[in-house]
Amino acid sequence: MRLPRVADARRRSWPGALALSKWRELLETAEASRDATWRTLGNLDKDVITPIAMSDSWPGQRRLWRVIRREAGRILIVSHGLSDSFHEHMAPSVGFGLELALETDVAVKDVLKGWPLLLLERVADEVAAHEHVRERVKAGLFSMEVPGKRLPKALVTAEGRVGVLLGVESRSLPRHFTTPYGEVRLVTVKVLLPPELEYLLAHGEPGQAELARRFAESGEEHLSRARRRPAV
Repeated sequence: MRLPRVADARRRSWPGALALSKWRELLETAEASRDATWRTLGNLDKDVITPIAMSDSWPGQRRLWRVIRREAGRILIVSHGLSDSFHEHMAPSVGFGLELALETDVAVKDVLKGWPLLLLERVADEVAAHEHVRERVKAGLFSMEVPGKRLPKALVTAEGRVGVLLGVESRSLPRHFTTPYGEVRLVTVKVLLPPELEYLLAHGEPGQAELARRFAESGEEHLSRARRRPAV
């Protein structure tokens, strides 16, 4: 039996190498485009390096975040991978077609260990794992609950949950942004106080719209705080 020559082995490895190179190019192009958008919203904090976490439920199988410093001491944390191309297809796309954004004016010593990022991680994982949630989120207002462990007590219900309202309109953030692979929806994440979550559970979709209206009236819109007066 003839042993394969080195050249033969190399030829067989080329398709895999080319596919890997193409995949890296897809990710880097999308990443650069998103970073360009984030820079229009404030100062992209390159000193805060979020470690890459692998996740099968995210389109590119990587879980990333960006931190943007904004006016008046605000911090905007955004997901940075829900609009990656799908790993299994190896073709240009905007993945789930959305990214999430949580903004706060709370002083956080270590963003990577603070409650805003922890909350956003839990919301993003729910969005990534459930198609029906993604469709509702892209359509408009949507509320959900996540585990309240290690989150501020003022936000946690008696059942140990924290509520959020997604899709609250913002006067300072775009509703969509464009990438080389298509348009991406930027979805705000607003943390709710327990009385507000109780109000939503009692009033359903009309309650979501009413809460969003009251948040806009207060001037806080999508801003997330643990200490404030309930809107209901």
